[in-house]
Amino acid sequence: MRGTKFDRIFLGIVGALLAAGVFTLASASLGLLLEEGGGVTRVVARQALSGIGVGGVLFLLTSRMRYQRWRTVALPFFLFALALSFLVFVPGIGFGASGARRWIAAGPLFFQPTELLKFAFVVYLSSWLAGRQREVGRFREGFLPFVLLLALVGVVFVLQPDIGTFGALAATAVFLFYIGGGRLRHLLLLLPIVLLALGALALTEPYRLSRVATFLHLAEDPQGAGYHIRQALIAIGSGGFWGRGFGMGRQKFNYLPEPTGDSIFAVLGEEFGFMGSVLLVAALSAFALRGFVISRRAPD
Repeated sequence: MRGTKFDRIFLGIVGALLAAGVFTLASASLGLLLEEGGGVTRVVARQALSGIGVGGVLFLLTSRMRYQRWRTVALPFFLFALALSFLVFVPGIGFGASGARRWIAAGPLFFQPTELLKFAFVVYLSSWLAGRQREVGRFREGFLPFVLLLALVGVVFVLQPDIGTFGALAATAVFLFYIGGGRLRHLLLLLPIVLLALGALALTEPYRLSRVATFLHLAEDPQGAGYHIRQALIAIGSGGFWGRGFGMGRQKFNYLPEPTGDSIFAVLGEEFGFMGSVLLVAALSAFALRGFVISRRAPD
């Protein structure tokens, strides 16, 4: 690619994470054999197509694009992703499972538009902060619009519902706002608002309150509300220091709910042990740190 420079360290970290993800997913998919009678190939092929195939194409396209150009497309990109995320609530377009509506069916593939929204929101927020450096520290011109923007995105996640993902996205947004020039005393005003919102969400949906109670008192209902967490802990604990070995995990067979989804880290912990888990966390930390270093070196 003429004119394109890659950070080899960052690229190596991404490649390592991608390889670890594919291998762990392939092993975790073995648990589907008992449930779906041979769903391993389908799951791995779908992830390879969407993750490696589509991700590779997007990597090649965006690597040729100067990051300053994102400012020109930030707003329409964000609006497009936001509109696409609301389509999950349209009958015949949106697809629901396990009490949540988060997907759009596109032939044999299922697309989760909020994954695009997370990226679009960060891009737009960064562009918005860069263009309002003098106003960010003010309450009316900076903090209030930021809160309204965050609330708009929050509506999508609350309606689906996907509170955990929104919590992570909101924490990222608050961090960006602070390093972009936001005042800490303004951000502290969010604390009572967040507490009230969490309380209201817990009261409107009993299962959310039940999750908090399960987290605090795991042993009270090991075969009911605490089953998932308990099985995940058993899987991670049985992995020991080095793990059982690739493909040798047992909990993914009829014990761990959703081994290819919510329980994927437990599968990794059982098969690659404490060292494998530490290496994964270290790789993710290195990814974030290297990305920060690259952004500091980039010209304005």
